Amino acid sequence: MKILVAAFDPFGGETINPALEAVKLLQSTLEGVPVATVEIPTVFHHSLKVLKEKIIEADPSIVLVVGQAGGRTKISVERVGINIDDARMPDNHGNLPVDQPIVPGGPGAYFSNLPIKAMAENIRRAGIAAEVSNTAGTFVCNHILYGLLHYINTEKPDLRGGFIHVPYIPEQVTDNNTQPSMKLKEITKAIEAALRAAVIHKTDISIAEGSLH
Repeated sequence: MKILVAAFDPFGGETINPALEAVKLLQSTLEGVPVATVEIPTVFHHSLKVLKEKIIEADPSIVLVVGQAGGRTKISVERVGINIDDARMPDNHGNLPVDQPIVPGGPGAYFSNLPIKAMAENIRRAGIAAEVSNTAGTFVCNHILYGLLHYINTEKPDLRGGFIHVPYIPEQVTDNNTQPSMKLKEITKAIEAALRAAVIHKTDISIAEGSLH
């Protein structure tokens, strides 16, 4: 068994992406399983190409992609990717797709096949706020989640994959302290807790993680 963790480069005028910085601090093994990492560009389609190339190279059993969700207060373990690109800001190559399918003719959505509830619960047991999220947005984060799950469902059925969103880190909100943030070491600790749960749990636990709206 191997784990591959991918994280996006900075985007939207930021000089840092907490997802990438947290992934750089991950331990090299978790639960005895080797962990490989890769930086991916915040670019529609090219991000998927880079990720697929690394999957072929590393041959992992688990793939977890990590991205920034500024404004969120918790670690968000994503449940679903939807087949739509609808960008309200350009990606890092200036692409600005509106109402474009990620995979023309593909299913409307795919659900992560990682144990998302066990992952969120294990993060909370580590003392860090976490939730199951039912939207990964419609920017490059959702794009790569849907694309990864489409790849799994059509080409790599034995692979398990999913996505985690993380909040800003304090360095990013010094000019706007009304924005929530989380310490970088806590984000890394949360990712490691999520990965441990993914290794241990082949099927998910049954606890309420839904939302009212």
